[in-house]
Amino acid sequence: MARRTSTEPTGPEENVDGTIVDVDVTSEMETSFLEYAYSVIYSRALPDARDGLKPVQRRILYMMDDMGLRPDRGHVKSQRVVGEVMGKLHPHGDTAIYDALVRMAQDFAMRLPLVDGHGNFGSLDNGPAAARYTEARPSKAATLMTDSLEEDVVDMVPNYDNQLLQPSVLPAQYPNLLVNGASGIAVGMATNMPPHNLVEVVAAARHLIAHPDASLEDLMRLVPGPDLPTGGRIVGLDGIRDAYRTGRGSFKIRATTRIENITSRRKGIVVTELPYLAGPERVAEKLRDAVQAKKVQGISEYQDLTDRHHGLRLVMTVKSGFNPEAVLEQLYKHTPMEESFGINNVALVDGQPRTLGLKQLLEVFVKHRLEVVRRRTEHRLGKRQDRLHLVEGLLIAILDIDEVIQIIRSSDDAESARTRLQQVFDLSERQAEYILELRLRRLTKFSRIELEGERDELRAEIERLMEILGSDEALRALVSDELARVAAEHGTPRRTVLLEASAVPVTAARTDLEVADEPCRVLLSGTGMVARLAGEDPVVREGGRSAHDVIVADVLTTARSTVGVVTSRGRLLHLGVVDLPQIAPTAGPPSLAGGARLEDLVTLEKGERIISIVRAASADFERGGGLALGTRDGVVKRVTPDFPRSDGFDLISLKDDDEVVGCVDIETDQDLDLVFVTSDAQLLHFPASGVRPQGRTAGGVAGIKLASGAHVQAFTAIDVTREAEVVTIAGASGALPSTQTGSLKVTALTEYPAKGRATGGVRCHRFLRGEDTLIGAWVVPSPARACSGAGQPIDLPAPVGRRDGSGSPVAVPVAAVG
Repeated sequence: MARRTSTEPTGPEENVDGTIVDVDVTSEMETSFLEYAYSVIYSRALPDARDGLKPVQRRILYMMDDMGLRPDRGHVKSQRVVGEVMGKLHPHGDTAIYDALVRMAQDFAMRLPLVDGHGNFGSLDNGPAAARYTEARPSKAATLMTDSLEEDVVDMVPNYDNQLLQPSVLPAQYPNLLVNGASGIAVGMATNMPPHNLVEVVAAARHLIAHPDASLEDLMRLVPGPDLPTGGRIVGLDGIRDAYRTGRGSFKIRATTRIENITSRRKGIVVTELPYLAGPERVAEKLRDAVQAKKVQGISEYQDLTDRHHGLRLVMTVKSGFNPEAVLEQLYKHTPMEESFGINNVALVDGQPRTLGLKQLLEVFVKHRLEVVRRRTEHRLGKRQDRLHLVEGLLIAILDIDEVIQIIRSSDDAESARTRLQQVFDLSERQAEYILELRLRRLTKFSRIELEGERDELRAEIERLMEILGSDEALRALVSDELARVAAEHGTPRRTVLLEASAVPVTAARTDLEVADEPCRVLLSGTGMVARLAGEDPVVREGGRSAHDVIVADVLTTARSTVGVVTSRGRLLHLGVVDLPQIAPTAGPPSLAGGARLEDLVTLEKGERIISIVRAASADFERGGGLALGTRDGVVKRVTPDFPRSDGFDLISLKDDDEVVGCVDIETDQDLDLVFVTSDAQLLHFPASGVRPQGRTAGGVAGIKLASGAHVQAFTAIDVTREAEVVTIAGASGALPSTQTGSLKVTALTEYPAKGRATGGVRCHRFLRGEDTLIGAWVVPSPARACSGAGQPIDLPAPVGRRDGSGSPVAVPVAAVG
């Protein structure tokens, strides 16, 4: 038993006269601990599943909005924001508030930062400056969290001293919990959620809105895995799938690396992206400890060349005689270049902590967003009905203004004037009061016209709002459209590469010379991944499909040879085949998820893009042939294969503002047609034999006649003995790139008659209303396969017979067809 005296806080078991009361220690400890645990869980450590925010984060965003801070206005001292939050809403110290504000401003911690910080907000290795030295304002994404708060969209609750009101949850126009993740330690439980890509999460939420009974597999096709702010590579997706099903799982994150020639005799490992929340200084410290303990061997020098212009760049020089791939495996094992992330999706649902899978997280958000939009619509409807009521009363008064003035002038006081107006014109009390407050300048004829126009607009708006409230489909469509707008305005490409564990090659401790010079194929995917596949068999197979990406280029070569990378500026760069990751053969089309990004393996100039990969050595073209190139301005050229050994030579002399849009290698004894597709939906194909091969310094000849303002969208060569398909996507030229889905059509190439070189071609796509250009065009051997920018397969419609027909809408933007 425990004793309390009158000097202790008075409890329900104590007497007010100061006498000692015996209290059971077990009961007292249980009560106090439960109160403390509930406070930590509900008011501090765990985020709400609806807006994805902890209370302190929510209060910071609300107070910044209440202070009038906006993304387009100046920054204010962080200390001022902290002080306002602490004094009005958050009953804790300023350190906790500032720490939360700092995290919301760090672009390496959050996928979509909510605070726009000015000053030193810290790095992965160092903390931020004090609040008195930094400045802050809400980011554009933060305005999406607080938008419409003044329209009664969420419940308001008292603050800690019952003097002010604060929102119990923010409206949140996007699934913030999935996009930015969360971490927190409560009592007896914890949460640890990784960030995701906004575009992918919104696509899944919209799919769930349209199909409430959608399966988890359907959603996982749209959200394949986390997308971390610092990029990197996630190795092994089984743990992610477990987390999406059960709310718990784990995955490994690897740094993004490549092996480069540091000097003419030395190779080095270059790190351009580190695992989530791993800093360069921690990597250097662990590397130093591992080298001293002889756990890592073969590193002669470590350099941190990171700067603001080029981003992260860590260079580790490998000693002579050591295989860089084997050294890299040691670094993964003994340094933070490979880290594990444990997913624990614990969040508050209706005030209770729950462990949620992907579908449950999206369902909670969608339910919340539907309720917010419904309440917002009801609020706007009430406002417009009130305004319409006043406008109609004012119109009655203006129509007989002389009598209104007479009534007012002959009344003894305002009360009697209001009563007489109600009786004479059959007005409500509010209408009569509004007329009494009328200014004389509103009595003009122009004012009456304005009021009648406002009345008509209000009636139309009221009808539209009532339609939304009266139809669940209309409400869901509105929420879906708003989500699509958010993704289009704030979405960014995926940064983290997802790799299946089976796709990661096992590095053997051997040198490149031990690799047999056997035949292999170098494959390029639609998302820019490159890899080599052992064997000579073609990779295009009937039936089946890859779980990731499509193949857009396929070069038959040998393991110790080189291939060429053709760029938009008409240059050919050499790429060693042995340096490419090798993927295992599969029964169906291969997956390049285990490949490397081609842009990481070659050096491009500013504004230069990769077009394709081709054979690079003159000896590779056994039957003559060479390369065929097509440019944006409609020029075609066949290049004789007299290629020098030097790297980065020109294949064509381009005119100003022109660039290469397509390149393929061909043989002289092949029956090939060269195909152009233009932005104004014209297709032209003609025999490749009609173009005379030229040397590398020549500028080519006219390939297709372009209309004013048009340009070449696609160029390729097709074997006429095989079936081929034309895939075109129409859209609006004024839309942002990669944000519109457009209307897609698939047509057999045989539907288009051949014409002579330098003619205009035939129409290949009929534009619908709102469409004025082709935003995508491909001509590929059958069957065509498509993928999104994240590499996910996209189902294509069946080929249509009409060559100039219109397309049908697609669900997500198509990035590549192969």
